[in-house]
Amino acid sequence: MHQHRGKSRNSKTANAPKQKITYEKKVDPAITEYAVRSLNWLRKAEFLMSAPKLSLCVEDTGYEVAFAGRSNAGKSSAINALTNQKQLARASKKPGRTQMINFFSLGNPDQRLVDLPGYGYAAVPEAMKLVWQKELENYLIHRESLQGLVLLMDIRHPLQHFDVMMLEWAYSRHLFVHVLLTKSDKLNRGPASKVLQEVKAKLKKMKLDFSIQLFSSLNKEGLEELASVMAGRLNFTLDQTSEFDLDAIPEVSIHDLNEADAPIESVELEEDAIDSDQSQAVTASELNHLDEPVEADQADIVEQDPQK
Repeated sequence: MHQHRGKSRNSKTANAPKQKITYEKKVDPAITEYAVRSLNWLRKAEFLMSAPKLSLCVEDTGYEVAFAGRSNAGKSSAINALTNQKQLARASKKPGRTQMINFFSLGNPDQRLVDLPGYGYAAVPEAMKLVWQKELENYLIHRESLQGLVLLMDIRHPLQHFDVMMLEWAYSRHLFVHVLLTKSDKLNRGPASKVLQEVKAKLKKMKLDFSIQLFSSLNKEGLEELASVMAGRLNFTLDQTSEFDLDAIPEVSIHDLNEADAPIESVELEEDAIDSDQSQAVTASELNHLDEPVEADQADIVEQDPQK
């Protein structure tokens, strides 16, 4: 005779209604406060001066962090988003006319942001290129107040040849670098996170212990993280500013970015270009030669009003 058996304890457990368990990410209040107040402080940024060469730069005292990257990586948009000023780093309609080292003060002249000429620009006389590149090299080598670089790369085209050269050169000089994978809004969250992990793995393979993050000037992704990094390098303290609401930052429209996006071929990293087994020591002078012409992105060629 078939005997009916009751459900086992395991069966009852398996068939019981599932209770969703959520894990709330714990955020250090001190870090959050520092990040938010850092953003408030960076809003004080004001144009200080532009210099065509190192000898004419601001006095080499205090602390400064410089933004570097290819001319179409989004430097101007990143600076404007970080400082909540749409026209702080303004675009010129004539590429190459005012390619200078641009300084911005942060409440006092001893704490500064610096916008460096983008590498990879073209459509200007070769002699002018050499002058810009030589002065950029002089700045990176001799500037005592330089506390580090924010190196920007388009997330769809990371670790291009000259990006890798800049990273290796900075490492050889013991210079701090924070990498921004810009225009992260161009990819969905999954693919963007994948590129971030791939770039991290490549940097680790090259033994380059630099910090890295996703960033978007359009949707404000990564502003707090970048602000914290910048403030730390610039010796910012909490007593330098008052409270600030992140939501007060206005949205940036696509038209505000005013950037020419290069055609997307692939977001995969070029293995040959960054193979640590094939990499060689890089000298600063090697940054003076471009291996291929690159069209200028007018949005990241900064033109400042000399009367400001």
